[in-house]
Amino acid sequence: MISLMDQTHIRNFCIIAHIDHGKSTLADRMLEITGTVNQREMKDQYLDKIDIERERGITIKLQPARMEYKDHILNLIDTPGHIDFGYEVSRALAACEGAILLVDAGQGIQAQTLSNLHKAKNAGLKIIPVVNKIDLPTAHPEAVALDIVKTLGFKEDEIIFTSGKTGEGVSELLDAIITQIPTPKGNPSAPTRALIFDSYYDSFKGVVAYIRVIDGTISKSNAFLINTKTNFEPIEIGYIGADQYVSEMITTGEVGYIATGLKDIHLVRVGDTITLQNNSAQEPLPGYLEPKPMVYANLFPEDAVQAKELREAVDRYNLTDASFSFEPIYSPVMGSGFRCGFLGLLHVDVVRQRIEREFHVATQITSPNVLYYVTLRSNKEITVQSPQEFPDQSNIDHTTEPWCNVSIFTRKEYLGSLLKICENHRGEFIEIIHYGNNPENITNGLITRTEIRYFIPLAEVISNFFDQIKSVSEGYASLDYEVTQYREVDLVKLDVLLNKEAQPALARLVVESQAADIGEKLVAKLKEHLPRHQFKVPIQAAIGGNVVARADVPAMRKDVTAKLYGGDRTRKDKLLEKQAKGKKRMQTLGRVNIPHEVYRQIIAI
Repeated sequence: MISLMDQTHIRNFCIIAHIDHGKSTLADRMLEITGTVNQREMKDQYLDKIDIERERGITIKLQPARMEYKDHILNLIDTPGHIDFGYEVSRALAACEGAILLVDAGQGIQAQTLSNLHKAKNAGLKIIPVVNKIDLPTAHPEAVALDIVKTLGFKEDEIIFTSGKTGEGVSELLDAIITQIPTPKGNPSAPTRALIFDSYYDSFKGVVAYIRVIDGTISKSNAFLINTKTNFEPIEIGYIGADQYVSEMITTGEVGYIATGLKDIHLVRVGDTITLQNNSAQEPLPGYLEPKPMVYANLFPEDAVQAKELREAVDRYNLTDASFSFEPIYSPVMGSGFRCGFLGLLHVDVVRQRIEREFHVATQITSPNVLYYVTLRSNKEITVQSPQEFPDQSNIDHTTEPWCNVSIFTRKEYLGSLLKICENHRGEFIEIIHYGNNPENITNGLITRTEIRYFIPLAEVISNFFDQIKSVSEGYASLDYEVTQYREVDLVKLDVLLNKEAQPALARLVVESQAADIGEKLVAKLKEHLPRHQFKVPIQAAIGGNVVARADVPAMRKDVTAKLYGGDRTRKDKLLEKQAKGKKRMQTLGRVNIPHEVYRQIIAI
């Protein structure tokens, strides 16, 4: 074990990149080369601890890992690449002095490459540019390196070439981490201050916090949470390597964990500062800006008796995902639930899946909406997050919606199709920028990139926009967006009626000019997936009393005449007439059952 008293032997860094540029695989090779994980225990995506991460092949949660290499302690934090989990990246940056900027040798610079680079620069980190996946047949490492120099401003001799798959260049990268990333700057003699950058709940240890010690030393002395003004005595402290292992202390500049023993999960929050009771710091660390939800949806238990279990599930899930927000609501139709805030559609789907798998609560989720500002005729301004909150149209003066500055990186051959998609989603053209149109790239066979910039409403971006650009570009296009302004919009509430009964969970807010088209798509999807009942089910999409789309799900029909053999025709007619009257009566009294799967089928319309 390396002595922890010398800060000059500590390096804290994270890996940042666009999605699928090889962060997790590169982290695997680092763990392997440093001997943190032995060959027998090694597996692909070792730091991806959640089942959904392995199934989807993406990183969702940041994950720290402590490695020892050439008499140095290297604290790695692996981060997600998808835009919906950008808040995880920002938390990792605050715990580090350096960042590895990973660029795929085949795909080159992408949207999240630039976004994450911008975040790392703003955090003041030392950045090491790395061209990864140099083993691929489609790789053009020299051309990508030239693009990094010209587009991002790095020097040619700063760039390191690696293959996370074969391990080529990884030892050189570890050496560069030691020589280039600064040592931690904290004061070992100052009162203890440790930043909580992540946390989770353990049934035996209570809330377990991942921390970066900025000043002083953390031991099993009585500790104090500055922001929530909570005293506690740690029951365990230690480091995270291949697994967690216990230590007597965590010193200045180090990354580790602390099991607080606290059972109230609201007392330990990401961004809080831990100090010691007997030598406490007066000023907390800056912490993090609260993430602003971009998408809202209502979450209900599929079975009303699980309302209490859902409450506990969202509480505990929020501990592991600070970008997820929630508040309790009640629906006369669906019962007790929560209005939840998310950072995007993938975030919505991941939260739902994790709650169902990790807490065993089956859920129903309403269609996602963005945050609208509605000014009433009385000049009062209200916020609207769901169709149920939308006031009567006669009381509205005007409504505003969020607009994004959208950047799409693509190959030139997909330009026309992508421009059409942007226009179809109410986009306003800004500019087109061409990169890599130089002789070196063309000689090396690297396909040049084009950046498309548009203003597009957030409501359009969170619909099926991402899927469409991936489809027409055969997966090559990448997307980044930032909400920059609010603009007026003609908004209406589109109700869905099943058997003439309004279904609040299916209602949505839409632009008036698109209402009929969206209504037809909703009705068609419901007709396809709604199970048949004993009676005919009319499906209607309506704005107020105006029906804009309709379809019918035919009734299930039992052959009531099957047992008749011959005889007078009137016998069959009487049975059929009796059946028709019964179905008509059921249609008057019957309620339509909407299976859980139907909500999932229409979420992206």
